[in-house]
Amino acid sequence: MNKKLVAVAIAGLLAAPLAQAQTANVTLYGRLNIDMEFVSGRLANNTNPTVYRVTSNSSRFGLRGTESLGGGLNAIFQIENGSIRPTLGDGGNLAGRDTFLGLSGSWGTFKMGRYLAPYDDIHGIFGNDNTAATSILSTASVWSQGFAGQPVNGGFDDRLQQSIRYDSPTWSGFNIEAQFSTQGGTIGPSGAASPSNNSNNQSYGAFYRNGPAVIGVAYEYHHNQRGLSTLPLSDHAFSVAAKWQFSAFNIAGVYEKMGYEVSNGPALNPERNKLKRNFWAVDTTINVGANGQVFLFYGHAGDGTGSAFDTPQPIITNTTCSAAGVCVPGAVNGSNISRVAGLAKGNNTGASHWEASYSYDLSKRTRVYAGYVKINNDDNASYNFNINPYPGNAGSATGGPVGMKVSGWVMGMYHNF
Repeated sequence: MNKKLVAVAIAGLLAAPLAQAQTANVTLYGRLNIDMEFVSGRLANNTNPTVYRVTSNSSRFGLRGTESLGGGLNAIFQIENGSIRPTLGDGGNLAGRDTFLGLSGSWGTFKMGRYLAPYDDIHGIFGNDNTAATSILSTASVWSQGFAGQPVNGGFDDRLQQSIRYDSPTWSGFNIEAQFSTQGGTIGPSGAASPSNNSNNQSYGAFYRNGPAVIGVAYEYHHNQRGLSTLPLSDHAFSVAAKWQFSAFNIAGVYEKMGYEVSNGPALNPERNKLKRNFWAVDTTINVGANGQVFLFYGHAGDGTGSAFDTPQPIITNTTCSAAGVCVPGAVNGSNISRVAGLAKGNNTGASHWEASYSYDLSKRTRVYAGYVKINNDDNASYNFNINPYPGNAGSATGGPVGMKVSGWVMGMYHNF
């Protein structure tokens, strides 16, 4: 017993200088979010197996803190890890989520690092907050083409590396946000060479949050992020969203316009053309009793338009077997002409996205939830789940076999600490 007391006393003496040196207010925080899913869609061989899986949905832990520097100025930092992946055990990435260092004061907040952009803050207005805006229930699947990931793949809802960002103070509920991300000669986490030495991303937002009203507008531009050095391609997206909170429910909506540059024509002499798309969605969150919420969502993406060449319609074959028992597997043969992630040009390239979910708070930090989601692609569209795509091709340049009707049942829980 005496040895234990001595050990504790020595540890306290050794920690004292460190405690004096570190005057920052440091917080350890995190979330475990795990669910069970039954998902189906379409594979490249034109089969549609139902897949059962247990997945982790944006589970994380991190450290954040502030240090007062005097005169109202504070140093701020955050190191957020996506390394909690209890269903896979592969370790994930340390500091793989929002991680930054910066300063804050009455003039606003400035930070440097890798984190989500102002464009993502639109999702907080219309998104599925009752299920933590994640899992296959994420409403950033067709909106923003979130499943595509980094700008090099055409996504508009991923963390941007090598970023600097400014957030203004709030004036009567109104604030502005701006972020600039350079690539340092490389594209995304892959480190591949950029098509241009001045590749960059820019994201801007203006938001009003006051009483029952929340309104946001955001614009994001990806400069020379895709394509080749001989023909670099740039993309942009614009969104406006609004929400009104009533006593027992809210109503929210979003409208988005996206525009991509695509390379058409012969490889030796390609031309740069435009690919465009509109998207809109409405949703409501309804309080049920003291601890429950119902979330209902419907969104629709129009066909791809613009000066880009039409994307050829897919050729789909079923498995055939000869009398001798020799079988030729089926196939879904889509075209990547004028296709960026799930979006293509021409007829039958739209999609609808709808879902319903219920959540119940077991405590202030623990919630259980269940829901159903479906992304109904037209015959030549290929949108996928934002989080944990079917059958698991996250971050790919295309969303999956064209025309798939990807859907899933989910039941899970999360705990904040």
